[in-house]
Amino acid sequence: MITPGAAPEYSVMVDLRQITDAPLMLEPDEAARERLAARFAITAIPAMQATVQLLREGERVTASGRLTADVIQACRVSAEDFPVHIDEQVHLRFVPPGGATIPDEEIELTAEDCDEIVYEGTAFDLGEALAQTLALAIDPFAEGPNAEKFRAEHGLNDEAPTGPFAALAALKKQD
Repeated sequence: MITPGAAPEYSVMVDLRQITDAPLMLEPDEAARERLAARFAITAIPAMQATVQLLREGERVTASGRLTADVIQACRVSAEDFPVHIDEQVHLRFVPPGGATIPDEEIELTAEDCDEIVYEGTAFDLGEALAQTLALAIDPFAEGPNAEKFRAEHGLNDEAPTGPFAALAALKKQD
């Protein structure tokens, strides 16, 4: 998530009045990919590309396509960097602000409601939406190819019980 008031690391503003039938090819430059990698706490994003088709229905815009990226991230076990390829379908809906909601009012969301991004004015930020799509596709608990070897070398494969009940079991064995 972006800090309020901060500029997004990758921004591509799309004006409703300029939408055509032609698909958009978006590819952040190296500086934007470096900023995104820092935001997502990964080592690097060597490549990122999206092909998106926009369909305008009044003030609502549906963006469908594909996002691919090559990222370098640290293994959660060994902290060793390893490459990951990401290939995600993109299906987003940009909508103008809805009616005012009442605080503490219960709102029921359907699966279709969950992919809506509210925008103000006549433009929305497709770049930031794609950055968020990438962020959701990155596995924060990914294990690299040498994770098992690292576990074995450092004795991390032990199946010894842990937690408060393990401590009680150990005390019981001493009696």
